[in-house]
Order: sequence, then C-alpha cells, then structure tokens
Amino acid sequence: MKQDAKAARTRRQADRLRPVAGRYNQRLKELRLAFRRAELTSRGECAIEGVKLIEEALRSGQPLETVFFSDSARPLAEKLLTQINARTEALVLPNALFNSIVPSDAPQGVAALLKLRTFSAAQLLDRSGDGPIVVAAGLQNPGNLGTILRSAEAFGAAGIFLTEGTVSPYNAKVLRGSAGSVFRFPFVQISSLELLPLLRVRGVRLLATSSHQGTPLPQISWTLPLAIFIGNEGAGLSRELTRQMDETLAIPQAAQVESLNAGVAASIVLYEAARNRT
Repeated sequence: MKQDAKAARTRRQADRLRPVAGRYNQRLKELRLAFRRAELTSRGECAIEGVKLIEEALRSGQPLETVFFSDSARPLAEKLLTQINARTEALVLPNALFNSIVPSDAPQGVAALLKLRTFSAAQLLDRSGDGPIVVAAGLQNPGNLGTILRSAEAFGAAGIFLTEGTVSPYNAKVLRGSAGSVFRFPFVQISSLELLPLLRVRGVRLLATSSHQGTPLPQISWTLPLAIFIGNEGAGLSRELTRQMDETLAIPQAAQVESLNAGVAASIVLYEAARNRT
C-alpha cells in the first residue's frame, strides 16, 4: 500500500511538469533576461537558481511564480514539487537549453521566478529603533553585498538602503551570497540625494566606515537611530557623502594592512553594534 501511494505521488508530481523545448517560450525569455540584466522582469519577478536558494525561498514562505527544471533534474523535481504550491507553474527543459539560460558554471537543474516582498523607504525607516540602518553607497562587488545582507539580518540591523553605483540586489551572486536573507531582510534602492534628507528628518546619526582614520570601533556610541555607511571597495565614500557624515569609525587593525574586505568590515561593525545593544 505504501509503495502504491508513493507511486501515485510520483505520478502526480510528474504530471505537473510541462515540457518546453523551444527557447522562445515567454517565461524562458523572462528568466533569461532577469539573469542577464540582474533586474526584475516586467512582472516584478526576480530570478533565482540552485537547490539551496530555492529551499531557502520556500523555508522563508516565499511563493514561487514559475519553477524551471532541466530534464536530468526530474528526480529533484519530484522531491521539490511536494514542497511547492500546486498553483506554481512547473516547466521542464532540455539540459542544453536550461544550462544556456542560468548563470551558474555548474547548474543544479532548478531555477525559479518569484516576487520578493518590497519595502518603502518609510517602512524601513520605521524600523530604525530596532537596529542600525545599513547604507551600501557604491558597493560594486556582488559577493560583498550578499555577505552584508546576510550579516545585517544575523546581527539585527533594521534594513539596508542601496544607493547609486551599488550592484543590483537581483544579481545572481548577491542572491547566492545572501544565503536566503534577501527573502526576509528589508532593502530599498534609492538615490543618496533622496535618502539623506529622510535620514535627517528622522534624527538618524550618520556613521562612515574607514580603514584607519576615525574613532576606534570600541569607542563608538551605538545609540539608535543610526545609519552605517559602507562605501565603494576601492574609493570608499564619495566626498559629497563624507561631508554629510556625523562621525567616522575605524576598525583597529595592523598598520601594514591597507584595508579589510568590505563584507568583512561591515560584518565586524554590525556584530559590535549588536554586542553593545545586548
């Protein structure tokens, strides 16, 4: 009886898979463009890839709009489809077609389009009493932004603003580096010209990060509301932004080390802020 029930479930999952052989399918076009341009589709959907990220989306209560499997990943499809809403469209593609669309060098045979929860600047600012705000100002390395998203959620930050020059949060490496935090943690894309007045109106103290010059990290006051600005990996914050800051902090480090990786530096600062709050 158990074997019969299992076989029936397998047949039901297999029946959900709709074969797509042509690259001109509209959903495939949207998936391809979303990956290539690292931006949302015309329907406001984000493209994700890989078993871990799909499972994190599901664990976070994030509904999938369409899920795509390669033909060789049918056994994986049968497993994942038991966790995916029955209304979610499920497509299966020839291996070569699937591999030509996804950005990974070693595809795992599953990708999806989904709509992330969106936040307004006001909604993020309303959380400023819960933890520091992070501002990514010209951060260009996707791995760094993914790490910062993950650390910001882990250490109780309020959210993150992404200003001009910052890598897209929909970049595949950002999504992968965030390890699922992008599905839960508030982020807002905004220009610095729009953001600074909003922070000032809320009485948010602006804190810049620097390699060696500034107030040593252990001496910083972590009184909220507070915004921590993380600048470009090579150039740091622009002069215009630097002039707007209330204070600059420096992480104590060996003099011969030029600077820390932006993701590492932000993580250290966020941990220190959380440690002092608790």
